Order: sequence, then C-alpha cells, then structure tokens
Amino acid sequence: MFGLSTTELIIIVLVILLLFGGKKIPELMKGLGQGVRSFKEGMNEVKANLDTDAPAKKSQSDSAPQATTTEEKTTENDTTKEA
Repeated sequence: MFGLSTTELIIIVLVILLLFGGKKIPELMKGLGQGVRSFKEGMNEVKANLDTDAPAKKSQSDSAPQATTTEEKTTENDTTKEA
C-alpha cells in the first residue's frame, strides 16, 4: 500500500487509538464519510449542470452569426472612414 509495511501500519493505528480513544474514532470516521458523500454529491451536481448546459451552449453558438475575418473588418473600417 503506500510503501508501508504491516508493522508500520499497526503502529500508526495504535498511535491513533491512543490519541483519540476508542469512542472518538467512530465519530471521526462518520464525519469523514459524510464529508466524502457530500463532496461526491457536489461533483455529481456540477457534472449534471455541465451536461445540461453543453447542449444549450451548442445550440446558441450554432444560431449565432459567424465572426468576420480580419480582411472583412479592415474593409468595413476603410469604407466607414471614406464616408
């Protein structure tokens, strides 16, 4: 797993158990689980919003007039300057 041996993992678990106690660890894991669930729900909402917005933006860009080229813009500018 992250380059840690079994002995190192057992020592880490024991240190955590000593620091937080047996009663506090389930509460910490519950909070962690709720945080992960909330994060996933937020990511799913963002993905759903992007999926629903993508077709709307595509249809708007299809109906929008095409941008003029640089040559057409300079020709228009020259015409307006002469008038």
